Amino acid sequence: MKKRPTITDVARHAGVSKASVSYVLNDVKKVSQSTKERVLMSIEELGYEPDFTAVSLTRQRSQLIGIILPLVNQSIAHVMRENTYYNEMISAVEQRARESGFDVLLTGLSRPEHYRTWVHKRKLDGLLFFGLFPKEIYDEMRSIDVPAVLIDTYEEHTDRYPSVNIEDEKGAYLATCHLAELGHSRILFTGTNLHNPVEHYRYTGYERACKEAGIQPMNPVETPHSHSFSSGYEAAERVSATDATAVFCTSDIIAQGLIRALYERGIRVPDDLSVAGFDDIHSSRYSIPSLTTIRQQIQLKGDAAAGKLLEAMKGGSPEPEVLDVSLIIRESTAPPDIGSASQ
Repeated sequence: MKKRPTITDVARHAGVSKASVSYVLNDVKKVSQSTKERVLMSIEELGYEPDFTAVSLTRQRSQLIGIILPLVNQSIAHVMRENTYYNEMISAVEQRARESGFDVLLTGLSRPEHYRTWVHKRKLDGLLFFGLFPKEIYDEMRSIDVPAVLIDTYEEHTDRYPSVNIEDEKGAYLATCHLAELGHSRILFTGTNLHNPVEHYRYTGYERACKEAGIQPMNPVETPHSHSFSSGYEAAERVSATDATAVFCTSDIIAQGLIRALYERGIRVPDDLSVAGFDDIHSSRYSIPSLTTIRQQIQLKGDAAAGKLLEAMKGGSPEPEVLDVSLIIRESTAPPDIGSASQ
């Protein structure tokens, strides 16, 4: 097995001191341009790979960004497996971070002491928080001098940190207006937890659209779990027990799970029931039927959050940002009389 080249090998090959090689690796401007070029050439010719742990100790930076996800049953496995919204967001963050020379780590945290231990143990340069976390976590953040950017947060105790949100209320309003314009007067709202600020804003948009259309809002159906296929699937029993002709779901994942369960019950979408979602995850355009939804440009959101964090890590003061949303009309919504018209 070929021996891995060391910094001593690089120094010998380039005809310089080990200190000079270290200066080049750590971008310390104590060597001439010609020396730097010789060292870089030797690194390439020998196939030398720096020990990034040692480099980070010298620079006092780890080149690591931490992504903190909500826990479900004390794990992030459920979130990653059931909701591809997070996968799409993380892919955008990872790409932006990698282009800037950073790697990313994922974890889920619920207790402040775990947060402090993780940040210190990994020597993280910055943090991205996806979603809602206990107030105690944010209190702990104040005692740790690590830049952080928040995504999808509205609570008052988070307002000291830069954030990236979307027009949640507007999105639900647009989806409900679309259903009303198709002629639906019995439109059902289906989400996870109205005490969640994101869900609350979306319900507010739903109510506003109903009011403007002269429609009485229906009692919402709240799913028993977080956003997931299974949540939507399990909600089908209560949804089908109503006289709704259309359903607005607060995520595409819930909508897709619901549509599957409705199909098994012999309820056709959109012939018998129109269904609209929220997010425009990648699979929504390929499901059968393809899903009418609210596009929130997930990758743009992740890229924007990563960009703000990189700015904060350089000492900047990025401003909060609220991204716009748009209605994407596909096959899962239709006028309420389509079933009788097709018979």
